[in-house]
Amino acid sequence: MTVFLVRRLGFLLFVVFGVSIITFVISHLVPADPVGLVAGKEASPAKLALIRHTYGLDQPLPVQYVAYMGHLLRGDLGLSTFSRRPVLDDFLDYFPATVELTLFSMLLCVGVGLPLGVYSGLQPRGWLDHLTRIISVAGTAMPLFWFGLLLQLFFYGQLGWLPEAGRLGLMQAAPRRITGLFTLDSLLTLNLPALGDSLKHLVLPSITLAISSLALVVRVTRASVLDVVSQDYVRTARAKGVPRRALIRRHILRNALIPTTTLLGLQVGNLLSGAFLVEVVFSWPGIGLYSTNTIRNFDYQAIMSITIIVAVIYSLVNTVIDLVYTQLDPRIELG
Repeated sequence: MTVFLVRRLGFLLFVVFGVSIITFVISHLVPADPVGLVAGKEASPAKLALIRHTYGLDQPLPVQYVAYMGHLLRGDLGLSTFSRRPVLDDFLDYFPATVELTLFSMLLCVGVGLPLGVYSGLQPRGWLDHLTRIISVAGTAMPLFWFGLLLQLFFYGQLGWLPEAGRLGLMQAAPRRITGLFTLDSLLTLNLPALGDSLKHLVLPSITLAISSLALVVRVTRASVLDVVSQDYVRTARAKGVPRRALIRRHILRNALIPTTTLLGLQVGNLLSGAFLVEVVFSWPGIGLYSTNTIRNFDYQAIMSITIIVAVIYSLVNTVIDLVYTQLDPRIELG
């Protein structure tokens, strides 16, 4: 396992290097002047030159890249031209909201998608199987922004059951910050009003973010269960009189969940990327909304830093998924 982790760490360094180059080149190919946006239309040439020097934008592009990577290796993500703050401080302020939204969406994918997929695979051509397949196809086909707007229109505009946007209502104070996750902080501080309000605000955006990933989990799990059920060792276990629950738990699920586990690891990256769009629709103050604002303002430092962080998180999650494989199937060895 040690060799495996060392190799993955080396691979992660290559990922960071590749992502940094691609993001740096693309962001600087855009014909825009972030200094002009920061300084305003009435700024004098001397002020523009001072701002460029402050952010290092007066240096040649290779020098800017080397300087950024040097600061990155020291844990310095640079200074944002959009917020005028260190990018790391902005990240720590906004990222917990995205983590909370992604976690609840993943809980929906696992808690709803897995049981539906398993049941559809064990009871094919039943009414629930047909309904599940219709929902999975619709969930894959629907654009996230359109689905989110429909939920807002129905549950907020027509029924008034759930809030339209934000993490908390205007009259509800945020819980004392411990982790930045409002639901967890509310539990830790026993702030039940904030807990209830934060859960209500999570319902619509988490469903919107989860719908496409949930549909994929259902389809992959159903197909995997159908494939495992038809295997000879399952028929042999049935012939030996293995109880149904033990058959499903020991022989079917342990083998059928391997492809689904792979998919769940990939969906973490999809949820993080989908959160960018969902956060804009629901005015969710997370890293997606922050990144959208930095892109609009051509904030090179913030764009590069957020892209690299998301790439690192994606790689780490997939490393964890590879470790989970060995627990699901002892025949799999880490190479």
